Amino acid sequence: MSEPTGHHDEEVLGKAYDARLMRRLLGYIRPYKGMTVTALALILVSSLFQLVGPLITAVALDLFIRPQGGESQISAPSVLIRGQLLARGIDPARIAVPGLTVTSLIYLAALILTFISLYAQSYVLQLMGQYIMNDLRRQIFGHLQRLPLAFYDRNPIGRLVTRVTTDVDALNEMFTAGIVTIFGDVLVLAGIAGVLFWLDWRLALVSFSIVPLLLLLTSWFKARVRESFRQVRVKIARINAFLQEHITGMPVVQLFNREARAYTEFEEINGAYRDANVRSIFYYAVFFPGVELITSLGAGLLIWVGGGRVLVSALSIGGLIAFLQYAQRFYQPLSDLSEKYNILQSAMASSERIFRLLDTVATIATPPQAYSPERVRGDIDFDDVWFSYKEDEPVLKGVSFRVRPGETLAVVGHTGAGKSTLASLLLRFYDVDRGAVRVDGVDVREWDLARLRRSVAMVLQDVFLFSGSVGANIRLGEESIDDERVRWAAGEVHALPFIERLPGGFDAAVRERGAGLSVGQKQLIAFARALAFDPSILILDEATSSIDTETEQLIQKALDRLLVGRTSVVIAHRLSTIQKADRILVLHKGEVREYGTHQELLALRGIYYRLYLLQYKDQEGAEVRAAVGS
Repeated sequence: MSEPTGHHDEEVLGKAYDARLMRRLLGYIRPYKGMTVTALALILVSSLFQLVGPLITAVALDLFIRPQGGESQISAPSVLIRGQLLARGIDPARIAVPGLTVTSLIYLAALILTFISLYAQSYVLQLMGQYIMNDLRRQIFGHLQRLPLAFYDRNPIGRLVTRVTTDVDALNEMFTAGIVTIFGDVLVLAGIAGVLFWLDWRLALVSFSIVPLLLLLTSWFKARVRESFRQVRVKIARINAFLQEHITGMPVVQLFNREARAYTEFEEINGAYRDANVRSIFYYAVFFPGVELITSLGAGLLIWVGGGRVLVSALSIGGLIAFLQYAQRFYQPLSDLSEKYNILQSAMASSERIFRLLDTVATIATPPQAYSPERVRGDIDFDDVWFSYKEDEPVLKGVSFRVRPGETLAVVGHTGAGKSTLASLLLRFYDVDRGAVRVDGVDVREWDLARLRRSVAMVLQDVFLFSGSVGANIRLGEESIDDERVRWAAGEVHALPFIERLPGGFDAAVRERGAGLSVGQKQLIAFARALAFDPSILILDEATSSIDTETEQLIQKALDRLLVGRTSVVIAHRLSTIQKADRILVLHKGEVREYGTHQELLALRGIYYRLYLLQYKDQEGAEVRAAVGS
């Protein structure tokens, strides 16, 4: 168990901004235009309210705290307010206390309204983001259910889970803290720049003089943290893969005393993740103090230049303080650009991966005007079928056979002969390379997929049970299967006795993958599930290989009665379970080598004969010879 590989292609980051991807992402906003317009309106309102505070401060200082100066010494907003008061015959110097009270209340009201508008803006954005993420997750999961099994053969499950979780969360952060907030930052910056030039264009230029330094520092940080961010994502992906593999394989780890070795491997991977984070911490540790230093430099320049203008009565104290407050608010969005860049970059990478998944074509789908009969007879016909999972490596080579309605076909052969592939092709999990698979004389590629698979029940050797209850695992959400039928199906496969012993019976909780139930009990539940759906075709793929002899005999008795009138394909290694089959098909290296009844195949003394002798090698030779009719 070496260090997981193959994560670099998973975590490589794309462009920080991709117009094509952004247009596609914005399409998810269209159903929520009302929320979008509301959020933009709130951003505009909150941006305006954020401009009020420093202006009120300047007016209070110029008119009511230091009212002795002339108009040339006070700020532009103070000039406007003073003119309005004088026009009404009011001298600001005579109403200093009431005026200061009014300006304080206006300042407080502006703060409250800013808080309300920002709260509403955040709430609307977060609500819209959750709706969009809900839509996106539903779309991804729905698409995953339509993709063929060949897709899952090529893609690790953990990677697909990441698409629905981590990648979608990255997009949520972009919608709620990226695109719209950038728009708000631009509005604030534009508003502050306009007010600064209105107050004093000379000081405005002084305020903007440090912007190149901020942009230079941000550019340096952006370039360095991008690679660091990628390394952190790669290392955490390796940790997740290692944990998933070793927690799932814990019985093997403990059986072969690999705890110390696994711990050492995890320590190395975890250490690499720590080092990647430490490198990113260094860049953050330089960036934020650097921003503070540059903005402090800007404030110092304003005090130096602005103070000089105050001394020569070219600027009021109120105007200077307003400048300092606006400058602080102007620098903050600029320093946040690096964080917005990371959000945008992560979202672009996530959206590229998500859309690549959504653009994967479901090659196996229901065709137009699909065949969907009300009744399925169960006539199965494989006609010169060739199939390969990998190009130029055929698994099946010209396989042909027919199973008539109500017959039972047993399929035997060595591991890798292609037995389970027959079932996958019948259910159209894969499409044949050449030839045809027909059900009731119609190529499965012309069937309605839901109707085809609804007419077939399949019981695998490795039974999969969902979290829930025993009854829910038998009916699988099918409302037409009532409690009475669930109980009947369980009784027919002799699962009822052990189910009734469980706490709660059919309501007994089933944990993930059926943990807490024996292999035999899970297979009995799978048998009950198959029978409850009353399929026209029943496929048993090594379904009794993990059941003890006594349980197998009980199931065999149930199957002998239940298979009457139902087409069945039984794939098995235990030859004792298939001797009563109407026909036995022997596959060898993807080809049909023998075909006939149990006695006919024994008489051929071929592959089936050797398999039979191999399974009964512990019996007396005379008994074996008698059994094979020698």
